Amino acid sequence: MFQRLGGRTRNVAHLERIETAVRKHFSLAENDLVLVSEENLRVPGFPACCTLVRFWKGPERRYRIRIFEPVSRVSETDLPVTWLLPSLTDDGEPDCC
Repeated sequence: MFQRLGGRTRNVAHLERIETAVRKHFSLAENDLVLVSEENLRVPGFPACCTLVRFWKGPERRYRIRIFEPVSRVSETDLPVTWLLPSLTDDGEPDCC
């Protein structure tokens, strides 16, 4: 288990809720890693706050989802449909936002 370093403690329940939803939605194994964070963006034209989800399916397949809502407002309906999973592959390149 990882220890939280800073951040808002009121968000912990939301982070755990989103992690659980991602695991269920994408049928992840118990040992697959899921990281959920809330980020403050400073990009013109984008919301000030968003949720970033990174997860691994097996040891080599990493995926990234950016949801333009704070963690407190993210719901299961914000997750993309499962057939889009290949387009969510995180190759390590920075995204547009």
